[in-house]
Amino acid sequence: MSLPYARGEVAVKGPQGVFDGRMPEAPGDLRVEARGIAPVPEDHRYGGPGRLFTVWFAPNLTMTGVFTGTVGVALGLDFSTALTAVVLGTLLGAVPTAYLGTWGSQTGAGQLPLARLAFGRAVLVPGALQWLSSIAWDALIGLFGGDALAQLCGWPFWLGVLVMMGAQGALGVLGYEVIHRLQTVMTFALAAAFAALTVKLLKGAHPAAAASAHGADRAGAFVLTCTIALSLALSWAPYASDFSRYLPRTASRPRMFWCTLAGISVSFVAVQALGLWGASVFTDQTARGVDTLLGGGVLGAFGLLAVALAALSSNAMNDYSGSLALQTMGVRLPRPAAAALAAVLGFPLVLWMHAADTTTRFQNVLLLVGYWIPGFVAIVAVDWLVRARARAGAPVDLSAESARPQPWWPALVAFVGAFAAAVPFMSTSLYVGPVARTLHGADLAYGVAFLAALVVYAPLRLRR
Repeated sequence: MSLPYARGEVAVKGPQGVFDGRMPEAPGDLRVEARGIAPVPEDHRYGGPGRLFTVWFAPNLTMTGVFTGTVGVALGLDFSTALTAVVLGTLLGAVPTAYLGTWGSQTGAGQLPLARLAFGRAVLVPGALQWLSSIAWDALIGLFGGDALAQLCGWPFWLGVLVMMGAQGALGVLGYEVIHRLQTVMTFALAAAFAALTVKLLKGAHPAAAASAHGADRAGAFVLTCTIALSLALSWAPYASDFSRYLPRTASRPRMFWCTLAGISVSFVAVQALGLWGASVFTDQTARGVDTLLGGGVLGAFGLLAVALAALSSNAMNDYSGSLALQTMGVRLPRPAAAALAAVLGFPLVLWMHAADTTTRFQNVLLLVGYWIPGFVAIVAVDWLVRARARAGAPVDLSAESARPQPWWPALVAFVGAFAAAVPFMSTSLYVGPVARTLHGADLAYGVAFLAALVVYAPLRLRR
């Protein structure tokens, strides 16, 4: 199957026109973006690296991150040790995401479409996983956002979720520029909301000063906390260049890297530190718990609104990148329709998570949706570096012979092998691998998957 981005085509004609379409022309152009996976041409690029800070900062200020932060204390760590694990894990996950994000300005292409250079026709596999992951993230974050909206408006839970999914789907349909503008506004609005929550917590909560886990159990808890933080930051890696593909080729790549790294790291560390600090009072991990914690009234309503808006801003990005992933799989569905579809499919998943043990299901989905990403990152990074060496400093040209996709099998072998190698190291409530059990619950699966993909794929790619 021939896809338009495989040869760098821009003006897609005839039946392939579904991958092309109208593009935003300047900052503030808020009309529907019909552009799909076809690369953005040079004369339609605009903006600067600074907008990458806000687009990666705002979507992480969610209660998902706050409640994830409570895990370190729940595992028996003291506040300072858990915070160290959170900072380390977040940086380990944010660095590859920031690196991949610099590819957007060089190519005008999204992350999954670019993955076809390394995966060839096998891009169907990571494409499907990314699409399913975007729906799973819709549910993880929409669970709190829909609950908050229902509490705020006095609606039943299902109606709050339905309205939330409809709003985020609409933003995903509008596309790139609307999302960037939304995140600029949300950066200031959500920062103010979480600052208010922080002040409230500082007055009424006390962090865990002593660890309840000791020895090997404490080491295992530290590694697991680090891995959970890493999984949050790394989950954005398959999206990375989707939100930099309209930046001009002349945009400073170091500035792009640092703006992305700062946006992801500062936001994730802040919300998880908040969760660690208030772990003793976040006993009800729902929107009602947030309302109660803030004392109800106007402040409680403000907190609920912030939770809903945070979910909206984050899930709009999930639906947008999910639409590109679906097209990468070869589905000839217009990008706006594909974005709406992701929101529609997230709705029943939210209801499923809400129907039973929400906390357990939340943590399981959080880990399981990300185990494929380290292998993916290793494979596309090796392929990119090999091509960069061959170009010898020349600009990236997706229409050149040097941009021909690789055969499908080396990447697929490395990808499947990396996941298989990681299985014994996984640690979730659904499954604990034998190595993870021996290591007292420490989850090393992400690091093992990355190294395994590197070891398998690099020799195969270098031979070509």
